[in-house]
Amino acid sequence: MPPEGSHSCAPQITPVQFSSSAASGSSPKFGRAARRMKFPGKKLLPVLVFILSSLSILRLLKIAFTAPHSSSPAATLSSSLQQECSSPSECSKVQSNAAGVQSGSRKTSSYATLLTPKEFMLVSNLISRKAPCNLLVFGLQSQYLNLSSINAGGITLFLEDDPYKISQIKVGSNGTRIYKVKYQVPAKKAYNLLKHARGNPACAPNSSLLQQSTCKLALRNLPQEVYQLKWDVVVVDGPIGDSPEAPGRMSTIYTASMLARAGKITDVVVHDVHRTIEKWFSWEFLCEENMVSAKGKFWNFRISGQSNSTRFCSSKTAQIE
Repeated sequence: MPPEGSHSCAPQITPVQFSSSAASGSSPKFGRAARRMKFPGKKLLPVLVFILSSLSILRLLKIAFTAPHSSSPAATLSSSLQQECSSPSECSKVQSNAAGVQSGSRKTSSYATLLTPKEFMLVSNLISRKAPCNLLVFGLQSQYLNLSSINAGGITLFLEDDPYKISQIKVGSNGTRIYKVKYQVPAKKAYNLLKHARGNPACAPNSSLLQQSTCKLALRNLPQEVYQLKWDVVVVDGPIGDSPEAPGRMSTIYTASMLARAGKITDVVVHDVHRTIEKWFSWEFLCEENMVSAKGKFWNFRISGQSNSTRFCSSKTAQIE
């Protein structure tokens, strides 16, 4: 007879149940195995974070070292204004369309400093209110030629030391003239020039005529027209002054202040006042109390003729329009 089902020889599978004590790792052997299985992930997490952070930092360093270096001229100049002064400038008149002029070493930066729309509006509105007037500009760029058009019927003089700029610009108006000048004082000598001016009576605003001045900041060799005319507006946007070795604007700002005090009421507009030299010398010779407006990197000072004054600035507070 066949065996009964209850006495079958087929193996019986009994489900294995883990006790709570085993699951909680009460067994030493099982506890060590569980720790080996659970903890490596937690230990690796900080390591992975550290590796990823290190890779990110290395990538940022690589970008920083491979990117073109462009430091602020003001930061560079403020650490290098420690020298003495030499002869100011010499100049000669040139025709704007002169042939055979070689481009200077600063050809690539000739038009580096362009005016923003609000900066140009400040100057153009000023000229519009005073036109026709006598306008003197230290510096030359295509945007400034529009000022000579606004100043129709007046006289506009440009003083520029870069032959390349002069060769690229043509002037059609009879009242507009361009003179080539040469500045010989680098920006790095600004600090000692400022000390010289403060301690030398020859640099005071009531001193002798500019052409006869012994002040090292005075530009004595400009065209005669510059000294003969009474200027309504003077714009200082030259020389370039963008490095310690490049010609600085110390003498142009001082000379502009002296020319303004020789007239009745003159507006002096200085560009790039975010830079150390332009800021220092504007405060020193054009004065905070004379500042009437500011736009972008332009400061506008209104100077009244004060030929008998013994100092440039008083203690008044500036009034900004």
